[in-house]
Amino acid sequence: MYALVEILGKQYKAVEGQTIQVDLINKMEEGSSLEYATVLAVVDENSAKFGTPYIADAKVKVTYVGDKKGDKIRVFKYEKRKGYRRTQGHRQRYSLITIDQIIA
Repeated sequence: MYALVEILGKQYKAVEGQTIQVDLINKMEEGSSLEYATVLAVVDENSAKFGTPYIADAKVKVTYVGDKKGDKIRVFKYEKRKGYRRTQGHRQRYSLITIDQIIA
């Protein structure tokens, strides 16, 4: 069984027991619980439910694991014969959450 859940404006596939990486959630304590009611679809072995846009009584319970930094991205701009060079870096921060239970 898995569910498609919307977290902070993005859609993720949630499987019970799996840890997924989502966009940074505001500072929380490790081990704290969250509940998302923005479930778009629930797919079981025999059936599938789809919401318009959300399923009415479906919830996904998750546990906050911690934060993680993504890979470093370097942006380099260059124009030949003009003396123009710029380097910019970015490193995205993510939150790790574990899917505890899918209620459908």
